Amino acid sequence: MILKKRLFVVMLLIGFCLTMQADKLENYLEPGLASIKPMDPYNYCKTMALPKYAGRLTGHEGYTAAAEWAAGMFCRWGLKPISQKSGYLLEYPSPYTIVDEAEMTFHLPKKSSGSEESATMDISLKLLDDFLPLLFSDSGEHTAGVVFAGWGICAPELGYDDYAGIDPAGKFVLCFRGTPDRREAGFVKHDHHRFRMNMAKSKGALGIIYIYDKPAANPNGDLVPQFTPAVISEKAADKLLAEKNITSVDLRKDLQTYKKPLSFPLNARITYRVVSRHFPEGRGYNIAGYVEGSDSKLKKECLVIGGHFDHCGAHCGLIFPGADDNASGSAVVMELAEAFSKLKKRPKRSVVFVLFGGEEMGLQGSTYFVHHLPSPFEKVDTMFNFDMEGEGDGTVCSHSPDVPGLPEVLKAADEHVGILRRTGQMRAVGVRGSDYAPFFQEGAICVAFFSNGPHLHYHLPGDTIYRINPDIMADIARLAFISSYHWANR
Repeated sequence: MILKKRLFVVMLLIGFCLTMQADKLENYLEPGLASIKPMDPYNYCKTMALPKYAGRLTGHEGYTAAAEWAAGMFCRWGLKPISQKSGYLLEYPSPYTIVDEAEMTFHLPKKSSGSEESATMDISLKLLDDFLPLLFSDSGEHTAGVVFAGWGICAPELGYDDYAGIDPAGKFVLCFRGTPDRREAGFVKHDHHRFRMNMAKSKGALGIIYIYDKPAANPNGDLVPQFTPAVISEKAADKLLAEKNITSVDLRKDLQTYKKPLSFPLNARITYRVVSRHFPEGRGYNIAGYVEGSDSKLKKECLVIGGHFDHCGAHCGLIFPGADDNASGSAVVMELAEAFSKLKKRPKRSVVFVLFGGEEMGLQGSTYFVHHLPSPFEKVDTMFNFDMEGEGDGTVCSHSPDVPGLPEVLKAADEHVGILRRTGQMRAVGVRGSDYAPFFQEGAICVAFFSNGPHLHYHLPGDTIYRINPDIMADIARLAFISSYHWANR
């Protein structure tokens, strides 16, 4: 009986895919499709990236003001508010930190020359080019030694310990982000920033210093008292590692090759000063509205169309506008909300439009939404996610595996747009997923869209409106409008 039902559903989906491949779409989709215009998402993106919203750090007043603006747009289009009590804004706790100042200096050992000159050479690092504080750092100033600790992982249950043979107490821990073996699921929890920071703190470290290709802003963690973490560039790290005659690139390669700890102390010392303000009572908001489904039973299920509304904020005199990441994805969600609001023939399932807070802080808003599903709905059937849709000339898409008819729906919709460059299947979400991750983990069908880039200036002040392509956002919206409507209507 189950097999017959499954085959029936597949045949229905194949039938309407063939219909979609005709020269024209169904007439009832035309009003929505016609409303999608390139300059609309471009202007939404431009608004979100304005300096007055201060980089949209969740909890900060800049984010809240931007959320109120987006809620006003949902109201203008006649979406149903997600809550009878709070309207379009769903509030949740969101502590946050603002970093006001940061300085870092390396004190590098000199080779002995028999002279009486200083035994060290001091190098001041340049903010943004050479280093950035992690944006959940506590205030503090320390001059201390350094130990290199591989991936910064202590996992005795897996027989792996980067801290074996070194003493991090009262020192800075230099390490890479990642794990010794991505195939080992047990390492996943150790790759979370929060887990790694707390592990280092428990061993007495003053802070973790990540080695990244280039520094990038990162608010994804919790303030740990008297702990001052940072990110430095590979070029800066090479100055620290010069005493060992190795580069950061080669060191990472060795860790990946041998999959064993390669930890050691350094003779270099670091002075690091941070001035920050923490706001433990911060409040975040998901912005949400919906179009009610037409089927009396299926309307209690919903298809969520979402993307994260937040970015990294303003710190150390720098604003991180987040135009591509992720004003662009939010703009696509808003364009889809307006398109669905134009339809007289609604799909069977309700369609909920959500701009999530706190993605950059660890998927806070989407996780909260999943675990506090608003009362009009009993189940999330499917989640379409939009993250970094503003740069490039095409889109790539990943989706839940083994969902009958879903790949066909996406490909049939693209017959009318021609923007889909590649599709793939989600098998796991790890620690680097976007807002689809908590939905995927709860068993909802998920579809994630990303434009094909190159996504320049990721998490940097250069992620501005000047890098955004209006047409790519509009085309992604068209593809998603056609495919999501039919999927919600199946």
